[in-house]
Amino acid sequence: MDSASGGPSDPNSVGGEAPPATGSTTTASASSPPAPPSRYESQKRRDWNTFLQYLKNHKPPLTLARCSGAHVIEFLKYLDQFGKTKVHNSGCPFFGHPNPPAPCACPLKQAWGSLDALIGRLRAAYEENGGRPESNPFGARAVRIYLREVREGQAKARGIPYEKKKRKRPSTVTIAGNVSVGPSSTAQEGGDAGAGAGGSDGGQSGQTTTSAAAVTTTTAAV
Repeated sequence: MDSASGGPSDPNSVGGEAPPATGSTTTASASSPPAPPSRYESQKRRDWNTFLQYLKNHKPPLTLARCSGAHVIEFLKYLDQFGKTKVHNSGCPFFGHPNPPAPCACPLKQAWGSLDALIGRLRAAYEENGGRPESNPFGARAVRIYLREVREGQAKARGIPYEKKKRKRPSTVTIAGNVSVGPSSTAQEGGDAGAGAGGSDGGQSGQTTTSAAAVTTTTAAV
């Protein structure tokens, strides 16, 4: 009895009081660093800085306000020198061959998919940096036409068709007829009217209507 009542209390026991840890938790959450930018945002920032540097080095130098779709196409052609995709010329024996058996002297260019993604990032960066959507040079019609020509030309030269992904249309289910939770009013009136002579027939009519509606609903849902 004495050992049970007179000993020191265990701080880990249920009845023991532990010091609150809310202060340390709040401090840690408040001082946590901001989340790093996503891969897309980092790439978009690098692409934007590269384009601004291109305008600065352009002869004569160009400002962003004077940039047009023609300058964007010129920038895309400039990037071809850094490409890694083999695009066969029309006179190459491997023209249209998806897997050429031997090397050739055809140039390396930027793949159409890389250019298309680049234009999408630069188009978004232009508007995020104060540009107006109606004057966005990356969304110009000439740029879209150039990208389409690059896609078709590379598809023929490499023998790899670029098929545009088809968007799936949402399927709609139309339920014909009225769905009754209970016996219809018409059937119920028929049952009430014929309660003396044919009341059971009226009740069966109401049940038949409800069952047909239920079957229609189930079929449409499936």
